[in-house]
Amino acid sequence: MNIHEYQAKELLRKYGVAVPRGSVAFTPEEAENAARELGGPIWVVKSQIHAGGRGAGRFTDDPDGDGGVRLCKTLDDVKENARKMLGHTLVTKQTGAVGKEVKRLYIEEGCDIKRELYLGMLIDRATSRVTIMASTEGGMEIEEVAEATPEKILKVAIDPVEGFMPYHGRKLAFGLGLEGKQVSSAVKFMATMYKAFMDLDASIVEINPLVVTGEGDIIALDAKMNFDDNALFRHKDVAGMRDEDEEDAKELEAARHELNYISLDGEIGCMVNGAGLAMATMDIIKLYGSEPANFLDVGGGATKERVTVAFKIILSDPNVKGILVNIFGGIMRCDVIAEGVVAAAREVSLSVPLVVRLEGTNVELGKKIMAESGLPIISGDDLADAAEKVVKAVKEAA
Repeated sequence: MNIHEYQAKELLRKYGVAVPRGSVAFTPEEAENAARELGGPIWVVKSQIHAGGRGAGRFTDDPDGDGGVRLCKTLDDVKENARKMLGHTLVTKQTGAVGKEVKRLYIEEGCDIKRELYLGMLIDRATSRVTIMASTEGGMEIEEVAEATPEKILKVAIDPVEGFMPYHGRKLAFGLGLEGKQVSSAVKFMATMYKAFMDLDASIVEINPLVVTGEGDIIALDAKMNFDDNALFRHKDVAGMRDEDEEDAKELEAARHELNYISLDGEIGCMVNGAGLAMATMDIIKLYGSEPANFLDVGGGATKERVTVAFKIILSDPNVKGILVNIFGGIMRCDVIAEGVVAAAREVSLSVPLVVRLEGTNVELGKKIMAESGLPIISGDDLADAAEKVVKAVKEAA
């Protein structure tokens, strides 16, 4: 689960992480009042959307104007810029061309920036440890730094038994070129950030940029936090920060029915049981010359009703030009899948090619249900055959 910048800073502040003062605003008047309470002489008005690159982004109705992060020197400027941003669509590298509507702003005090650094904390799947990443290239996409100058990324893996120790922080601080009291400030910053990461079951905490001020203080000028969905039951306050307006409507609907769904940009809708098989299905669709429109794992114990919902979610995507159902029946019986597919296809008036590959428990009964449905369902003998058939059908229908 993702949260907004101002929410991440609110959580980090509670743990003692140094962040600038600021307030959230939902109207231009609230933005002006927030700036007035903060005091001047400079304020930063920040669009709050679940996407990076806001400062370099552009609004669809003002492509030549300023981006989603603006520096203001008067209260009138704060109010006017808030008016130009709220309710308007911001496009960044991470939103895609569709962009995201800005529904809230963060009004923050100005900061005397001397240096911009990068600091991130994540779970490294290769080492099974929380790893701290740091770089002197603050304000840049860390992926770009990793590709162009990987030697500028510093990493420290934390032993889960030992936890974060001061020497971890000093190693990174010295690597970042910090000196004097900056080193002790950085060590304290990282220690509190690590505690927040662990206590809140975070999956990512990213500070970009982490700034050194003119007075030598270390401050999080931006903050991004993601959380492990499976641990949210332990953190009702974090779960309450969820902004469903920022999430894909199809993914939300799928979650309500305990379906694992992720929307993608392709044209072949996929419904599979098992995450590994779903990944293999997506790969083979690409192999045969098309792109998957989604990842969808219906799980091992899906009911006819859940399968029907899954089918309808796939078809709610206007980019879907064909559907591939790939089921290996173990706990999930093939006849249940077949009944759900037939029911959903009838309910939504199926208008795109549908290829189904079934194998496993009650496979013959499943095939019989589909064959007798009267629907134009194409049967796949195996995964490769099914993928080839759905890609061919979509191209012929185009």
